[in-house]
Amino acid sequence: MSALQVELVAADRKVWEGEAEMVSARSIDGDLGVLPGHAPLLGVLVTGEIRIKTQGASSTVKIDGGFLSVDSDRVVIVADNVDAADLDSLGKNA
Repeated sequence: MSALQVELVAADRKVWEGEAEMVSARSIDGDLGVLPGHAPLLGVLVTGEIRIKTQGASSTVKIDGGFLSVDSDRVVIVADNVDAADLDSLGKNA
């Protein structure tokens, strides 16, 4: 199985970048789960949690709304505010 290339960006900085097996988030249309091979998508995110699962680790960050873009196994999450205290377990901090 291929991996997702994930980039998590706050309004003022790049928070994290790396490979992941899965990303889940809550959009205005409901919960989203993104795996490799997902169809292209642009979603508006609500305040809540983003879960990033990598090989051997999983991390949850809190955001204050934003956008999620999926295209060709690349996931870009742009959030107004990101509480990234739990991201250390994933490594490859930006």
